Amino acid sequence: MGSRGARVRDGATGAWSGRFVGPLLAATVLVVGCTATLLTAGTLRSDQRESAARVMDQRTSVARGAVAGEAGRYRSLLQAVAAGLGTNIRITATDFAAASAPLESAGLLGVSTVAFVVPARTEAVARTEAFWRARGATGLRLAPNGTHAEHYFSIFQRTLNNGTPATAGIDVASSAEGTAALVESRRTGRPAVSDTYVLLRDRGIPPDRQQLSFLFAAPVFASATLPGRFPEFQGWVALGLRGQDFLGGVLGAASQGLLDGELYATNGDGRRVRVAAYDAPGGRDLVRQATFPVADRQWTLVTAADSRNLPGAHTSLPLIVLAGGLSITSMLACLVWILATGRSRARAQVLVATEELRTAEAESRRQAGLLGAIMASLGDGVGVVDESGAFLLHNPAAKALLGVPEDVDGPGEWQQHYGLFRPDGHTPFPVEEMPLVRALRGESSDGVEMIIRNSHRPDGLLVSVDGRPLDANAAGRHGAVAVFHDITELRRYETDLAVFAGVVAHDLKAPLSVIRGHCETAADELADAPEGPEVFEARTALDRIANSVDRMAALIDTLLAYTTSRDAPLKLGTVRLGPLVADVIEQRLAGPRASGPPPDFYVGPLPDVHADAAMLRHVLDNLIGNALKYVPAGRHPRIDVTAQPGPPGWTRIEIADRGIGIPDEDKPNIFESFHRAGTAAGYAGTGLGLAICRRIVERHGGTIGVTDNPGGGTRFHFTLPLAVTAPATGQAAGDRAALDRALAERAAVEESTPAPLSGVRPAAAAAVPPRTPGAERAGTA
Repeated sequence: MGSRGARVRDGATGAWSGRFVGPLLAATVLVVGCTATLLTAGTLRSDQRESAARVMDQRTSVARGAVAGEAGRYRSLLQAVAAGLGTNIRITATDFAAASAPLESAGLLGVSTVAFVVPARTEAVARTEAFWRARGATGLRLAPNGTHAEHYFSIFQRTLNNGTPATAGIDVASSAEGTAALVESRRTGRPAVSDTYVLLRDRGIPPDRQQLSFLFAAPVFASATLPGRFPEFQGWVALGLRGQDFLGGVLGAASQGLLDGELYATNGDGRRVRVAAYDAPGGRDLVRQATFPVADRQWTLVTAADSRNLPGAHTSLPLIVLAGGLSITSMLACLVWILATGRSRARAQVLVATEELRTAEAESRRQAGLLGAIMASLGDGVGVVDESGAFLLHNPAAKALLGVPEDVDGPGEWQQHYGLFRPDGHTPFPVEEMPLVRALRGESSDGVEMIIRNSHRPDGLLVSVDGRPLDANAAGRHGAVAVFHDITELRRYETDLAVFAGVVAHDLKAPLSVIRGHCETAADELADAPEGPEVFEARTALDRIANSVDRMAALIDTLLAYTTSRDAPLKLGTVRLGPLVADVIEQRLAGPRASGPPPDFYVGPLPDVHADAAMLRHVLDNLIGNALKYVPAGRHPRIDVTAQPGPPGWTRIEIADRGIGIPDEDKPNIFESFHRAGTAAGYAGTGLGLAICRRIVERHGGTIGVTDNPGGGTRFHFTLPLAVTAPATGQAAGDRAALDRALAERAAVEESTPAPLSGVRPAAAAAVPPRTPGAERAGTA
């Protein structure tokens, strides 16, 4: 017992150690590797920061030398010009131009002008002006500024860096900073630099373009003509330096766009003023400062840079080492953990995979059973074939519809095996037109009607078939699917409905015939009556009644033929839209209407179309009637009938009104049967008019729609095919004769319409000429 217990304890200990030795070894590798990686990356980063500091010191030294050297060069050049002028005791404009000419090509960044300035007390201004005019300052005008005891005027000047020339004679005494530099330069006999200020010539430009500047001044002393005499003071050579232009040009070239820079100047009162700044891309994690003398002033240059932008100061080596070390450490730790725990993990994965497989298999069985139950419960037949035409599935409803228990593979045998015929019941259905065959070619089809008649279906069934290509991505293979609908009873119901509608139409037309007969009787009674206004009005009223009866009878025939003969061929022909619209308007105006001014019609040029005249008349009558009916109380009706170009071979007819309009939420459904907009409450109507209009337009191959009228109201539009124009007169006469024969045949088939009761012309002959707003009403009854 003791040895057995020991073995159990040893097994438990081995299992415990086998379970935890892997994670412990992996954690050890991870800690040691991460520590070594972080130390190495930290050392590299420290060396990188030291390198960046050295590069920054070098760059700052170069920038400081460039700024100080350039300022010193300006001072030396200015002093050289002053010395050159001092060699001539009689300074003229020519002398100044010759002495300052080298400055044009010296590349003095930020320098605006160099000028020769002379002092003059207030009482000597006029003499000074005359004196220097005599020495070449043509047109010089000295303008003292302020009440200073002594003024300092620019006599000669040269504009540099393509600047705008300044006017000579400016009084520098108006600037305290410039005056102080001139006085200091004359007192010491050396060049001097002013405090920062805005140059006098820049004070007229917008403030956002002004810069803080300096005035460099060098005294001009004429050489003594007699031994023992001191040089005679003549004036100053003054140079205006714009701080921002100077710093941007010098620092941009010296730092190659890698350093930010700020230039500060220490004024005479000890204040430190920020003169200019230069911005380089990047941040500012390194900052340096250097101070240097410029003439009698101290300038300070503060530089800053982003260590990542300094060449040689920043590399991605520490980041690479850190990322690489952590990645290698992580991989080693994972490898140790995988090797130490591989057996137990493999066993767990096998168990999980087996369980998932069982779950997937059970779900597949459940889905297959559900699909089978759905297919078995469907009332419509469903058939699926593969890419070769072999049937993969026929649900019970499909087998019941086909009546043949066995399937046959290959589309070529389907017609004979299942007994598929066209709707006439005699013509075999072509194989290439079968929905499943079309679906195998990638074509979709809807509502394809065929007769199924075989030994098991001797009476035959009328079915409607929809075909679709099978989605290869979802099904895993190519194929096609078809859905069969039994529409035999539906067609029988439609036939019964057509017979019922015909009976109803006959009963509706009987009272119209009675009314027509009474009108004819009344017209006969008036035939021998003496002419007079009352007799004329009576005959006119009888004609209107007869025309209305005839139009209503024709409308009943048209609606009956449309609603009961959905697939009957259209009686197409060339229809002149202009007279047809005029006739519709005439008939509408002849009917009863509310009191008030007559409606305002505008009929634009309308083309001839290829359509069924009776059905098209119904569309126009319905839309124009709605435009007259749905008008708010107190508003004057206005209807515009126009034509616009449509697609090639088509025209777009628009009927606009100023009625109550249609809300946006009702526009998508306004052409549905029995749908009425909320704004139509209180107006008579069945909700069928627009549905019938859409049916007629779509049967002609066109489209119909509605939008808001910009002037208020509604704008209906629909498209119709244009009539084909005859190419020649003879051909036109033949087409006209054929049209007359077709109209005669149609008149023989339809119920004849009696002629007008009196001498007044029929409404179809009345015309409404196009008019503009404000013209007389067209076509009064």
